[in-house]
Amino acid sequence: MEKKPVRMTEQRKLILQILRNTKSHPTADWIYQETRKVKPNISLGTVYRNLGVLVDAGEILEMDFGSGYSRYDGNPRNHYHFKCRKCGRMYDVELETIRNLNKIVEESLDAKIEDHRLEFYGVCSKCLKDQD
Repeated sequence: MEKKPVRMTEQRKLILQILRNTKSHPTADWIYQETRKVKPNISLGTVYRNLGVLVDAGEILEMDFGSGYSRYDGNPRNHYHFKCRKCGRMYDVELETIRNLNKIVEESLDAKIEDHRLEFYGVCSKCLKDQD
């Protein structure tokens, strides 16, 4: 999928900086609260609009898990995620992506695969320790 070039406004640079400086995968509301610390007059609508522009440009990833709200990832490279079913936190999985997975699925479906996303679900190590 071809990404659109984007002009980096002050607001977009700030949002991108916030996302690239967190390991979490925050919601737009969290990003809005963080941007207000630097730009108190920014509106939630401006944050949402700029998140959309950054997603379309391929600068960030938007992850929708069917929960009614999206989470955003400042790492646009293809990588896998783990979501804890107990605490809800999301982590990057530090594992090399399966390079030929798109080709395997293309051959299986006789289709053209443009991209894929893989998520793992379970209970994180912190929640497992808290159970003991």
